[in-house]
Amino acid sequence: MEKLKLESADIVQKNIEIIGSLFPNVITEARDEKGNFRKRINFELLKQELSADIIAGEESYEFTWVGKRAAIVEANKPIRKTLRPCVEESKEWETTGNLYIEGDNLEVLKLLQESYLNCIKVIYIDPPYNTGKDFIYNDDFKINRNQYKERISVYDNEGKRLFRNTETNGRFHSDWCSMIYPRLRLARSLLKDDGVMFISISDQEIDNLKKICNEVFGEENFLADIIWNSTKSVTNTAIISVSHTHNLVYFKSLDYFVKHRERFRFPEDGEGFDNPDNDPRGKWKADPFQVGGWRPNQQYEIVNPNTGVVYKPKANCSWKNDYQKFQELLKDQRIIFGKTGEGGPQRKRYIWEAEPRGKVAKTIWDDIEATTNGTQLIKKLFDGLNVFDNPKPVELVKRFLQLATDPDENSPIILDFFSGSATTAHAVMELNSEDKGNRKFIMVQLQEPCDKNSVAFQAGFKNICEIGKERLRRVGEKLVADKSDNEGVNRQDIGFRVLKLDSTNMNDVYYAASDYHQSMLSELKPNIKKDRTDLDLLYGIILDCGLPLSLSHRSETIEGVTVHFIDDGFLAACFEDHISETVIREIAKQNPQRAVFRDSCFAGSAAKINAEAIFKLQAPDTSIKVI
Repeated sequence: MEKLKLESADIVQKNIEIIGSLFPNVITEARDEKGNFRKRINFELLKQELSADIIAGEESYEFTWVGKRAAIVEANKPIRKTLRPCVEESKEWETTGNLYIEGDNLEVLKLLQESYLNCIKVIYIDPPYNTGKDFIYNDDFKINRNQYKERISVYDNEGKRLFRNTETNGRFHSDWCSMIYPRLRLARSLLKDDGVMFISISDQEIDNLKKICNEVFGEENFLADIIWNSTKSVTNTAIISVSHTHNLVYFKSLDYFVKHRERFRFPEDGEGFDNPDNDPRGKWKADPFQVGGWRPNQQYEIVNPNTGVVYKPKANCSWKNDYQKFQELLKDQRIIFGKTGEGGPQRKRYIWEAEPRGKVAKTIWDDIEATTNGTQLIKKLFDGLNVFDNPKPVELVKRFLQLATDPDENSPIILDFFSGSATTAHAVMELNSEDKGNRKFIMVQLQEPCDKNSVAFQAGFKNICEIGKERLRRVGEKLVADKSDNEGVNRQDIGFRVLKLDSTNMNDVYYAASDYHQSMLSELKPNIKKDRTDLDLLYGIILDCGLPLSLSHRSETIEGVTVHFIDDGFLAACFEDHISETVIREIAKQNPQRAVFRDSCFAGSAAKINAEAIFKLQAPDTSIKVI
């Protein structure tokens, strides 16, 4: 129920709307004195619209919005956060190479910069569409609390704004651009040189998203906008029923794929190949023998032996091969003249020739199930409960993965930092099961609460992350149950490690020199927060060292002390108090590249010096760190 405004009409805004109806291009956005977005007039542009002469002033081609500079700063701003492992919510913790990370994706992307710089093969995201109903982001625009309350009145446990771009907020484009821009900046740096990014989006923000992507990735690295027929039904109440979803495709480096086109193809499925003449060489397809471009040595006449009709290349075209090669093909019965023998020349291409090259993708995809099928799949997985609305269908994401990855690749990583119900992870697991690939996934999802009146909440799911994790458990179990080759299932990774974004493991103790006094010394001694475990410290160190979070992890007990080894001894870590010289020697015998200890591992300076001497003698190349 709407409240009465109990105030006079905003004449200025009405006038702006009138001007906007005449000159929509002069309408822009700006913040008012309270920090709220309002529609404004670009008066310089309006003057030009009302003048027959060119108005003086500098022009430049650029794309900007209110808050762009702040978004740039936000992308570069460091944070003091960490990722805390949650073994009890994980599946097959010790052996899996998959990650499920809970937390604000902007902060998580910052934490992944060292460990996954230039390491991600594919990024797929389905960000909020800015329709007036979407949850958008958890960002701090440095507005005071009263201004927050005026704008939204929705907060997380730390008092940060959880911004929902509602109808009453006017669907301002600036907010949405400020949300997506820093995330894309950080995402690009994670992509490998042969990396690919896919982004699903609707009409509301397609123009802005493409401009942002052109700036972030470079316009030259734009590949295509794949149009997916996502809605098969017709909305009779609409003026035009929207049936499509945009899917932007950007490369980290288009040059790489220009040189390696075969790396971005679908597997050849044999569609269109047949063998109507019982050719002993197998199924074939008739390809045009004419190509674009004028080449002097590929200009000649071809006579159809059945009709006597003479064929020449069209203007600015050539035959595919020179005359000598044409004669060889003709002798080899690889030149045909249409299905009836009465047409122009075509060349047989056999399926065994096509398979290594793969199948070229098109920009219109109307053969993939609709969004409603994604919803039905979720309901089927969750025993008939509709716990998540309108997830993308698994087949759509699998299609992207088929284009950009190969089953023979060495563990390519797929990242989705708007994970939602974890459709992308589902697609990775299912595709691996089908083609025996070894793709790994990293899912990132904010702990967005489920509405208390929703089916999901009533079923026991407090937030979207709980839905995503349970979906992956059920998908893995289903793949095992459906697989007849149990040995093949054992080799497939159907697990995931759960990590949760949190504040730094270290105590925040910042005082000016004049603020210190003798009574504070005992309080300052512990430099690690009391609620942090060995695993918390270990994975904080892994992040700090820039190591992947999916590396193998084993623990050994030496004289009652737990020692952690990462990646078969690449990193050794111990966090227990006052460890003995024997433990130090046993760790040194492993000859790790890096060894990390807690400061309390040593009784004093003499013990530290002794430990360094032991490593210098037994493992001189080991880098030793203390936290």
